[in-house]
Amino acid sequence: MNTPKHQVLWKFIALLAVLIGYFAYLSLQFDLMTGGIAAALTWSFFVLCTPIADAGFLLDFPLRVLFGIRMILSEIAVWTIAILLNLSVLFMAPEFYETTIITRLLHQILTTPYPYWAIILLSVSGTFLSIRFGDELMDVVHHKDRDFFHSNHFKHEVIVVLFFVLVLFGYYELIASLGLSDTI
Repeated sequence: MNTPKHQVLWKFIALLAVLIGYFAYLSLQFDLMTGGIAAALTWSFFVLCTPIADAGFLLDFPLRVLFGIRMILSEIAVWTIAILLNLSVLFMAPEFYETTIITRLLHQILTTPYPYWAIILLSVSGTFLSIRFGDELMDVVHHKDRDFFHSNHFKHEVIVVLFFVLVLFGYYELIASLGLSDTI
């Protein structure tokens, strides 16, 4: 039987396989340690520099479906790990940022507070808005907190959606200033 929990498990395994394959590729290109750190930095780029919970998807959604852990909690853990990883590498071994295009871009964003830290601020806003929406959707689907969800005013949801659109617009403008608008 192909239940939703099995589908989530298979998608998680597929995403994990992509991450492991990328790590193996980088390890062959460089060495085991460099490949591991570059793969981790690439993962952290998608956590810190994209306005949706894409890199956190490896943990957030499977943990919610399989164990009932709210996505907001796992995403806080994901962001904490990504920030601590980058602080460690940035201060102890910044040469690892020179391995790939994405890690070089991440280094540029991290070391240029104005205007590029705004990418991280917009990303945290967009990520946690999407996680909040996902948690609410899961609550409604599982009939938990249904009254809470329906008691919220429609205006509140419209404001959240408009804010998310503004986040995406601001994010696009900042990415364009990095010269990456043609690749988006």
